[in-house]
Amino acid sequence: METAANTSTTPARSAPAAFGGGAMIGALGGLIGLGGAEFRLPLLIGLFNFAALEAVVLNKAMSLVVVATALPFRAATVPFGAIADNWSIVVNLLAGSLLGAWFGAGWATRLKSETLYKVIAVLLVAIAVILVVGHDATSGEPLLTGSAQLVAGVVAGFIIGIVASLLGVAGGELLVPTLVLLFGADIKLAGSLSLAVSLPTMLVGFTRYSRDQSFAVLGRNRRFLVMMAVGSIVGTFIGGLLLGVVPNGVLLPALAVILLISAAKVWRHT
Repeated sequence: METAANTSTTPARSAPAAFGGGAMIGALGGLIGLGGAEFRLPLLIGLFNFAALEAVVLNKAMSLVVVATALPFRAATVPFGAIADNWSIVVNLLAGSLLGAWFGAGWATRLKSETLYKVIAVLLVAIAVILVVGHDATSGEPLLTGSAQLVAGVVAGFIIGIVASLLGVAGGELLVPTLVLLFGADIKLAGSLSLAVSLPTMLVGFTRYSRDQSFAVLGRNRRFLVMMAVGSIVGTFIGGLLLGVVPNGVLLPALAVILLISAAKVWRHT
């Protein structure tokens, strides 16, 4: 028997709540160059009461919307030409992330719900640490060069692809520090490059999830999905306008705290 918590017509899953949640998280994604999924996932599980794997699939769909719209909205500050000039970095990371995304999605569909909650919580904590440590770095000389950088890029991409699929995220919190530290990219350019890597990586993971019955959650919650998608697009537009206005030194530690709180809630979720 279907309970009230599992329907899309409950107050918690109302259209205004879906739109507001999407807009808020979309703004963060457009501002920093993330899919915003790390913040959306605890919302889908804790507030909207979706099961872990259902939340991951929904999260992946919304992250795709944010990533696809954030790139053009950020173009006024980081033009597409700057991304094209660094195509080799994008290809280097994609060489590993596409494979990692496929494997990660397969593993996620086989994990028990309780196990997936724990995995999600641990990854949220790890990402919070990377946000603070990685984003504090300034652009400059790359950590590695030549063949060593190429190999490190593929390995990093593979790990990021796995994490992205397990969480249903774009992986920007891992990609941006990698781009800054490993390749010496400017922090704003790194945000847009991370989106360019995230989009095809997420498409691969999304395709893999489509082979599992959990993918049906999208059809069962179509109205909720549409409202959150519209809110996400509005949010990424606002975030793109704010790019460069909000200092990273203030914003990023605050986001890390939110991630830690979210991780604690997901860990305790049953």
